[in-house]
Amino acid sequence: MDTNLRLRKRIRAGDHNAFGELFDAYARSVYNHAFRLTGDWAQAEDIVSLTFLDAWRLRGKVDEEGGSLRPWLLGIATNVTRNSRRAARRHAAALSRLPRDEVERDFADEVATRLDDRAELALVRTALATLRRAEREVLALCVWSGLDYQAAAEALGVPVGTVRSRLSRARAKLAKYLKSTELPPRGGQMKGDRGSAVGPLREDKR
Repeated sequence: MDTNLRLRKRIRAGDHNAFGELFDAYARSVYNHAFRLTGDWAQAEDIVSLTFLDAWRLRGKVDEEGGSLRPWLLGIATNVTRNSRRAARRHAAALSRLPRDEVERDFADEVATRLDDRAELALVRTALATLRRAEREVLALCVWSGLDYQAAAEALGVPVGTVRSRLSRARAKLAKYLKSTELPPRGGQMKGDRGSAVGPLREDKR
């Protein structure tokens, strides 16, 4: 039996050792994807934990037939990120209603100190901010995580044609933005994939 099929069968059966193997194989990939969507190392770590908790909860929905479970996990991570953002917005709204002297200190500076190549990352995040959420998600899956159209469609639960059109729009918007932006001199490091700073960690793409 194919290795992926055996793993799928074990996951569906609730095999804890199989989940350990799944985590070892794809935690790095989920982490990179989460960081690319959030730009926050600490939040990405939280998303990894929540993703695998959800994966365990949803194990019975894993198809018996299929290849790598990486697209399935990245799809879960995308949904977890969406939910985390909604929760963050609700939290921010609650804080805004408090008297100013009761608001906790801003953690932005603390987070910023943990980011590598902050100037380059800021450029990438500003460029990504020109995209709609759905376009950012497709870009992260297809360009940075290397999923093909079919795998990205399965991860997001949308038709393949939708993935193609969103990716096309995302690329066009980014090209227009980056063409109009004067990049800081960095010895050619910004050539090629301008998102390289957002995904510096090695991951398993099986």
